[in-house]
Amino acid sequence: MISSLSWPTAALSDADLSARTTLRVGGRAQWLLEPADPDELRAAYVAARERGFVPRILGGGANLIVADGVLPGVVIATDRLRRCFRPSAEVGFDSNDASAEIALPNPALDPRLVAWCGATMPSLVQTATALGLSGLECLAGVPGHLGGGVAMNAGGRYGEMWDFVELVRVIETDGSVRDLPRSECAPTYRNGGLGERIVAGAVLRLRPSLVAEVRERTKQYLLEKRRVQPVTEWSAGCIFKNPDPARSDGCSAGRLIELCGLKGRGRGDAIVSPLHGNFIVNRGAATAADVLGLIEEIRSEVAARRGVELATEVKVWRAGA
Repeated sequence: MISSLSWPTAALSDADLSARTTLRVGGRAQWLLEPADPDELRAAYVAARERGFVPRILGGGANLIVADGVLPGVVIATDRLRRCFRPSAEVGFDSNDASAEIALPNPALDPRLVAWCGATMPSLVQTATALGLSGLECLAGVPGHLGGGVAMNAGGRYGEMWDFVELVRVIETDGSVRDLPRSECAPTYRNGGLGERIVAGAVLRLRPSLVAEVRERTKQYLLEKRRVQPVTEWSAGCIFKNPDPARSDGCSAGRLIELCGLKGRGRGDAIVSPLHGNFIVNRGAATAADVLGLIEEIRSEVAARRGVELATEVKVWRAGA
């Protein structure tokens, strides 16, 4: 059912969330709000808080497992906030002026991009490549949206999101908007350090380069990732954080899982990827219960056999949690 009366933005009740996640599992949201610009995002957040809800923010659905059943409360989706444009003296962070779209100034003079939180990682990589702006190649093959990427400091062996963030615009828990320069933030491994703040957008400072060189690096990073990760299958990305090398004899989470012989372990239609041990793949009909049960099996066996407690990198949305 569609409703536009009770909320300051487009809204759906009893909305399916599984198709909005990269793992394709999970239940429904009591309310799903779909703002179309940063002002509507703030209005939706404030309205939800005024009604007694602590809203959850849904970006590209990567790094997320939604529990089966009905998720009470409000989910705010950023799928419609996909704008990415070049800064200039005439155009500000919030501009809706179409003339700002990927035009001037020259990348060599101002190698920055401004992106709203719903800009997808693939589109950011594609845009930067087309402009000859280097840096985001390291995110080739990474799913999700900018907002989630900034919030969790997404990345891999070649770099992380916060290597390029110059400024992030956030919505504070009281509904106010604040611009945080990089110098006021303390991102760490898989944590943007923003706490409960909501990312509305960011300014990314990149490096001028030749288009052909950026394109070739992007291609090589993507080919390498496809060789070792199931990037074309339904998954939530890496399930576990890599442990402290001093506690794991230098082994990554994926390597520990492989050493325990857990590649290919299945539960229902959820399976540990034969390609990479730190990925769980949905073969088509997995439920969230299948995936969560398999996660606990992995955690238990790695702890028993290797003496390492794996901490989850993926977020889990449950009723009341």
